[in-house]
Amino acid sequence: MHDTDMAERLNDLEVRLTFVDDTVTSLADADASLTRRLLALERAIRDMRAELATIRTALGDDARNEPPPPHY
Repeated sequence: MHDTDMAERLNDLEVRLTFVDDTVTSLADADASLTRRLLALERAIRDMRAELATIRTALGDDARNEPPPPHY
């Protein structure tokens, strides 16, 4: 192999590695963002469930204790 061939191959590998590194960084950033959003959504659902339970208790309604509708 000639030195120019080896230099071209090395240059090609360096360019590819740069693109791979950029892609990995972008994917890691996207993953971190999605993880933050997922945690926020889980927290919101937990808060809404607690609020719903409080409202049901305040109203004295528990859907599990209601009789079935007349058509049953």
